Amino acid sequence: MATDAGAIAQTIQLSVTPVFLLVATGSLLNVLTGRLSRVVDRSRALMERSAATEGDEHARVVAELRWADRRMGVINNSIGSAVACGIVVCLLVALLFTQAFTGINLGVAASWAFALAMLLLLVSLVLFFVGVRMAIRAIQVPMDLLEIEEIGRRKRQGR
Repeated sequence: MATDAGAIAQTIQLSVTPVFLLVATGSLLNVLTGRLSRVVDRSRALMERSAATEGDEHARVVAELRWADRRMGVINNSIGSAVACGIVVCLLVALLFTQAFTGINLGVAASWAFALAMLLLLVSLVLFFVGVRMAIRAIQVPMDLLEIEEIGRRKRQGR
């Protein structure tokens, strides 16, 4: 019986690292769903505004809607990768406990599961980065609003 308790304790120790990965993945999913919600809300506002616009303003609204649609796709793919990572981490923990209780050597399968989880997390983080870059490019502040010329003129005048 003591050996079983030792095996359980050792298995729990081995599963701590994947569980930390699972917690990190959950936190990433929280951030991603928040970003997706903001893009969806912005898209809804643009769709409402679209009907009331014409000409150049309508073209700008449609262009922003297309950009938002692309961003939603990137964020959705990032969420999909993060969810897949979480599923693989759960599978990894199950493999570790199965190995401990059955004595079947599942070390190779556990190694592949860990490598796959890390790859999926990497894909999710890269897509997250792409989504952030897209958001930054979507918000291009017009130069006249930055008042750069006014600041330069004030500096030249000593104000």
